[in-house]
Amino acid sequence: MAYVRGRVRASVNALEHLVGGLGTATLALGALLWAAIVAVACVGGVGLLAVPGALRVVRSVADRERARLSRWGDRIPTPGPVPDGLRTAVHDPFVRRELGWVGLYSLIGLVTGLVGVALPLYAVQDTTFPLWYRLVPPDAAPGIVWWRVDGLSDALWVGVLGVGWLAAAIWFSPALARLQAWPGRWLLPPPPGVDLSLRVAELTATRAAALDAHAVELRRIERSLHDGTQNRLVAVNVLLGAARRAVRRNPDRADEILGQAQDAAEQALGELRTVVRGILPPVLDDRGLAGALAGLAGSCAVPCRLEVDVAVRCAASVEATAYFVVAEALTNVVRHSGASRVDVAVRREHGRLLVSIEDDGHGDADETRGSGLTGIRRRVEAYDGRMTLTSPPGGPTRMDVELPCGS
Repeated sequence: MAYVRGRVRASVNALEHLVGGLGTATLALGALLWAAIVAVACVGGVGLLAVPGALRVVRSVADRERARLSRWGDRIPTPGPVPDGLRTAVHDPFVRRELGWVGLYSLIGLVTGLVGVALPLYAVQDTTFPLWYRLVPPDAAPGIVWWRVDGLSDALWVGVLGVGWLAAAIWFSPALARLQAWPGRWLLPPPPGVDLSLRVAELTATRAAALDAHAVELRRIERSLHDGTQNRLVAVNVLLGAARRAVRRNPDRADEILGQAQDAAEQALGELRTVVRGILPPVLDDRGLAGALAGLAGSCAVPCRLEVDVAVRCAASVEATAYFVVAEALTNVVRHSGASRVDVAVRREHGRLLVSIEDDGHGDADETRGSGLTGIRRRVEAYDGRMTLTSPPGGPTRMDVELPCGS
């Protein structure tokens, strides 16, 4: 049973990738046709001015595929804009590889995407055919192979064929998804010798972001201690001094002051615990990531549905980052989204921890408006992760975070 569930889950994930790849393949076909038109026009000498634009179109589609594949497995870095100058652009190794990719993917991506989408559609259509076969003419049975359906027995045979389509979809969809991703995995990564320089530049940027995030975190802790705990402790000291002076003069008043000092000390301890939890939540050690996130979901003011599929523990720093990402995201949902529900899904796949938060609010989330999204991105990139935010006006808002799993 566990094997069957795993196969079904893998086929559903593969179908998601095939649908996304079909969209990218359609764009790649359009880019290929435009590049072919420009190439033919260049033969007559009238298309040279359109070459940079055509290369930028190919680069845009290739970057879309890089982002899609990076959400599924190992990240593929983007090379940046197409170089200026026709000669430089034509000799750029990224451009050459992208031109080869767009030609190959236009065929493989479309075929695998169409087959992968057709299999479950045929499965649903033929499996349910015995329920609605009376609504169509006897010679209009659905499917690739057409035959006359004269009664329920013939319709049941169509249903059996639908079960076969379903089995084929479950069995072949992951292989089709891997085949669809193969051109991009082969041609879209940086050429040998270029990957290292891009990686150095990327690590330099993420190191700077990590230092900024660390400085921001230190300032947050300092403000929390200065504005909260320190003031409470000063109040406790003042009240204790007042109580000492009142012991001889008015013992009843001293008892009241000592009660106030005790309340202030308890508040200071509570604020100190909050600061400590903000550094590294102890609940992660006590209950693990799933239990810690369950606590966040249970205390969220907006109804939250949580799904965690992490069989083994990740590194403490990765779990802490995932915890803070979910905590900050839920805070944003409560404060800014106007949502009636929020879904949180966490799973470990291909050596990466995948976190997604989606709400049905009004959308239009913007990192530049001080909602904490910039802090989330910096914290994620500091661990060599990725964050993708989709929030069109009107919603829904979806945040996808990928973190490499430490051991």
